[in-house]
Amino acid sequence: MPEKGFVHLHTHSEYSLLDGACKLESLIKKAKELKMPALALTDHGAMYGAIEFYSLAQKYNLKPIIGCEVYLSPRRRFDKVAQIDTSPFHLTLLAKDNPGYKNLIKLVTLGYLEGFYYKPRIDKELLREYHQGLIALSGCGKGEIPVLIL
Repeated sequence: MPEKGFVHLHTHSEYSLLDGACKLESLIKKAKELKMPALALTDHGAMYGAIEFYSLAQKYNLKPIIGCEVYLSPRRRFDKVAQIDTSPFHLTLLAKDNPGYKNLIKLVTLGYLEGFYYKPRIDKELLREYHQGLIALSGCGKGEIPVLIL
Protein backbone atom coordinates (compact mmCIF):
# COMPACT_ATOMS: atom_id res chain seq x y z
CA MET A 1 0.00 0.00 0.00
CA PRO A 2 1.43 3.43 -0.93
CA GLU A 3 2.32 5.81 1.88
CA LYS A 4 -0.32 8.50 2.38
CA GLY A 5 2.04 11.34 3.23
CA PHE A 6 1.74 14.50 5.30
CA VAL A 7 -0.54 17.36 4.24
CA HIS A 8 -0.54 20.92 5.59
CA LEU A 9 -4.15 21.93 6.31
CA HIS A 10 -3.46 25.43 7.66
CA THR A 11 -1.33 27.41 5.22
CA HIS A 12 -1.15 31.16 4.60
CA SER A 13 0.14 32.79 1.44
CA GLU A 14 0.91 36.30 0.27
CA TYR A 15 -2.87 36.82 0.26
CA SER A 16 -2.97 36.75 4.08
CA LEU A 17 -2.21 40.42 4.47
CA LEU A 18 0.32 41.19 7.22
CA ASP A 19 0.61 37.48 8.06
CA GLY A 20 1.73 35.46 5.05
CA ALA A 21 4.71 35.99 2.80
CA CYS A 22 4.86 32.78 0.76
CA LYS A 23 4.11 32.97 -2.94
CA LEU A 24 1.58 30.37 -4.07
CA GLU A 25 3.83 28.75 -6.65
CA SER A 26 6.66 28.46 -4.10
CA LEU A 27 4.30 26.78 -1.62
CA ILE A 28 3.12 24.28 -4.20
CA LYS A 29 6.62 23.51 -5.45
CA LYS A 30 7.80 22.90 -1.87
CA ALA A 31 4.83 20.63 -1.18
CA LYS A 32 5.69 18.60 -4.29
CA GLU A 33 9.37 18.50 -3.32
CA LEU A 34 8.34 17.11 0.10
CA LYS A 35 6.10 14.55 -1.66
CA MET A 36 2.89 15.86 -0.17
CA PRO A 37 -0.18 14.56 -2.04
CA ALA A 38 -2.22 17.70 -1.28
CA LEU A 39 -2.03 21.16 0.25
CA ALA A 40 -4.63 23.46 1.79
CA LEU A 41 -4.73 27.22 1.35
CA THR A 42 -6.34 28.95 4.34
CA ASP A 43 -5.64 32.65 4.08
CA HIS A 44 -7.03 35.02 6.71
CA GLY A 45 -10.57 36.23 6.06
CA ALA A 46 -10.38 36.07 2.27
CA MET A 47 -10.13 33.75 -0.69
CA TYR A 48 -8.30 36.06 -3.08
CA GLY A 49 -5.77 33.38 -4.02
CA ALA A 50 -8.16 30.42 -4.36
CA ILE A 51 -8.40 30.32 -8.16
CA GLU A 52 -4.68 30.89 -8.69
CA PHE A 53 -3.93 28.24 -6.03
CA TYR A 54 -6.27 25.73 -7.68
CA SER A 55 -4.79 26.34 -11.14
CA LEU A 56 -1.19 26.04 -9.93
CA ALA A 57 -1.96 22.90 -7.93
CA GLN A 58 -3.48 21.32 -11.04
CA LYS A 59 -0.40 22.34 -13.06
CA TYR A 60 1.91 20.62 -10.55
CA ASN A 61 -0.39 17.60 -10.06
CA LEU A 62 -1.08 18.40 -6.41
CA LYS A 63 -4.53 18.04 -4.86
CA PRO A 64 -5.72 21.53 -3.84
CA ILE A 65 -7.76 21.93 -0.67
CA ILE A 66 -9.55 25.27 -0.68
CA GLY A 67 -10.13 26.83 2.70
CA CYS A 68 -10.12 30.02 4.71
CA GLU A 69 -9.21 31.02 8.24
CA VAL A 70 -12.33 33.00 9.04
CA TYR A 71 -12.85 35.44 11.88
CA LEU A 72 -15.62 34.32 14.23
CA SER A 73 -17.38 37.09 16.13
CA PRO A 74 -17.47 36.48 19.90
CA ARG A 75 -21.16 37.43 19.81
CA ARG A 76 -23.17 38.23 16.68
CA ARG A 77 -21.68 39.50 13.43
CA PHE A 78 -23.79 42.66 13.72
CA ASP A 79 -22.41 43.57 17.16
CA LYS A 80 -19.78 46.31 17.07
CA VAL A 81 -18.73 47.32 20.58
CA ALA A 82 -15.07 48.33 20.72
CA GLN A 83 -14.14 46.61 24.00
CA ILE A 84 -15.80 43.30 23.07
CA ASP A 85 -16.06 42.83 19.33
CA THR A 86 -12.60 43.83 18.08
CA SER A 87 -10.97 40.47 18.97
CA PRO A 88 -12.70 37.77 16.93
CA PHE A 89 -11.75 34.11 17.24
CA HIS A 90 -10.05 32.33 14.35
CA LEU A 91 -11.64 29.26 12.75
CA THR A 92 -10.11 27.34 9.86
CA LEU A 93 -12.69 26.02 7.40
CA LEU A 94 -11.92 23.60 4.55
CA ALA A 95 -14.22 22.85 1.62
CA LYS A 96 -14.56 19.08 1.24
CA ASP A 97 -16.73 19.26 -1.89
CA ASN A 98 -18.38 21.69 -4.31
CA PRO A 99 -21.30 22.55 -1.97
CA GLY A 100 -18.69 23.23 0.73
CA TYR A 101 -16.77 25.52 -1.62
CA LYS A 102 -19.96 27.46 -2.37
CA ASN A 103 -20.79 27.70 1.34
CA LEU A 104 -17.27 28.91 2.10
CA ILE A 105 -17.59 31.64 -0.53
CA LYS A 106 -20.96 32.62 0.96
CA LEU A 107 -19.54 32.80 4.50
CA VAL A 108 -16.53 34.89 3.47
CA THR A 109 -18.72 37.23 1.43
CA LEU A 110 -21.20 37.71 4.29
CA GLY A 111 -18.28 38.37 6.62
CA TYR A 112 -17.47 41.42 4.51
CA LEU A 113 -21.04 42.51 3.78
CA GLU A 114 -22.66 41.98 7.20
CA GLY A 115 -19.99 41.38 9.82
CA PHE A 116 -17.14 43.70 8.96
CA TYR A 117 -15.75 45.43 12.03
CA TYR A 118 -12.00 45.92 11.60
CA LYS A 119 -12.03 42.42 10.04
CA PRO A 120 -14.59 40.43 8.04
CA ARG A 121 -16.41 38.42 10.75
CA ILE A 122 -18.97 35.67 10.62
CA ASP A 123 -20.93 34.21 13.53
CA LYS A 124 -22.34 30.87 14.66
CA GLU A 125 -25.71 31.66 13.10
CA LEU A 126 -24.07 31.82 9.66
CA LEU A 127 -22.06 28.67 10.38
CA ARG A 128 -25.27 26.79 11.20
CA GLU A 129 -26.82 27.96 7.94
CA TYR A 130 -23.81 27.36 5.65
CA HIS A 131 -22.01 24.39 7.27
CA GLN A 132 -22.68 21.69 4.69
CA GLY A 133 -19.57 20.46 2.91
CA LEU A 134 -17.21 22.19 5.33
CA ILE A 135 -14.63 20.78 7.74
CA ALA A 136 -13.71 22.98 10.72
CA LEU A 137 -10.29 22.93 12.42
CA SER A 138 -9.85 24.39 15.88
CA GLY A 139 -6.05 24.21 16.09
CA CYS A 140 -5.22 27.89 15.81
CA GLY A 141 -4.07 29.48 19.07
CA LYS A 142 -6.61 32.25 18.50
CA GLY A 143 -9.48 29.79 18.06
CA GLU A 144 -12.38 29.78 20.49
CA ILE A 145 -11.45 26.44 22.09
CA PRO A 146 -7.75 27.22 22.69
CA VAL A 147 -8.61 30.69 24.03
CA LEU A 148 -11.12 29.22 26.50
CA ILE A 149 -8.70 26.48 27.62
CA LEU A 150 -5.63 28.67 27.92
